[in-house]
Amino acid sequence: MAQRDGRALITLGFVSIAILFLIYARLGNSEVTPAALESIERLGVTFYGMMLLALGAIAYGFYQYHKYKVEKSQNDPFSIIAQVTWNSKSRKIFLATSIGYGVFFALTSGILVYQPDVTFSYHYNVAVPSAQIAPCCGEIGYVPKFIFYITEHVGMQVIPINLILQITVSYLVGLNAAIAVNAFSILRKNAGMGSVAAATGLFIACPTCAGTFLSLFVSASSAVAFTLAVTQLQTILIAISIPLLVVTPVIMAKKIKSSGWSCKTS
Repeated sequence: MAQRDGRALITLGFVSIAILFLIYARLGNSEVTPAALESIERLGVTFYGMMLLALGAIAYGFYQYHKYKVEKSQNDPFSIIAQVTWNSKSRKIFLATSIGYGVFFALTSGILVYQPDVTFSYHYNVAVPSAQIAPCCGEIGYVPKFIFYITEHVGMQVIPINLILQITVSYLVGLNAAIAVNAFSILRKNAGMGSVAAATGLFIACPTCAGTFLSLFVSASSAVAFTLAVTQLQTILIAISIPLLVVTPVIMAKKIKSSGWSCKTS
C-alpha cells in the first residue's frame, strides 16, 4: 500500500473552503426576512462547522506531508525543510512563534477586542459571556461573522477570511522561525551565509509588525486620520508576505543543501 503524503487532504480542504464560501455567498446574501433569519443563522453555524473540518483536514494533510518527506529522506528543498524541522526543538519554536504571532495578529486585526471603556452588557444589551452570529450580509469571505462576548470588556469578532489568513500566516511565520533558527545553527561555520539565511526568515516573519511600528511615530492627534492608511498598508504587507513566507524556507533549504548538510550528519 502506497504511503499517504497528505496532498489529497490538503487539496480537499482548500477546495471545500472555496465551495463553502461560494455557497454561503449565494444563500447567505439572499433577502432576509424575520421568518428566514433563524434558518440563515443555522446555516452560518453549519458553515463554521464545515470550515473547521476543512481546516482540520488541511492541518492533518500538512502533518502527513511533513512526515512523508522526513521518511523518504530525499534531497529536494521540501525534504530538507521537513528533515531540519522534524525535532523537538523545532516543534517548540514553531508552536511558540505561531501561537505568539497568532495572538498578536488577532489583537492588531480586530479579531480579539479589548475595550476597557465599554461595558458590553450595558452598551450592547447582551449577556456576558455569550456568542452571536451575524449571518448577513457582506462580500464573499466576510460573512457570516461570529461575535463572542467573553467578558464585559474582552470580545472576539471572527470573520472567515480573517480567520483563514490568521491561521495561514501564523503557520508560515512559525515554519520560517523554526527553519531560520536551525539554518543559523547548521551554517554557523559560514557566518555570512548562516546570518543571511536566518535574518531573512526572521525579518519577514512579522508582516503585521510594520503597521504597528509605523503607528509609534504618529502623534495622538493624527492617530485617527492615520488608522485607515495603516490598516491598508498592513493588509498589503500581509498579502505580500505570504509568497515571501512560502519562498524563504525554500531559499534557506537550498543554502543548507549547498553547505553539504545531510540529515544523517546533523
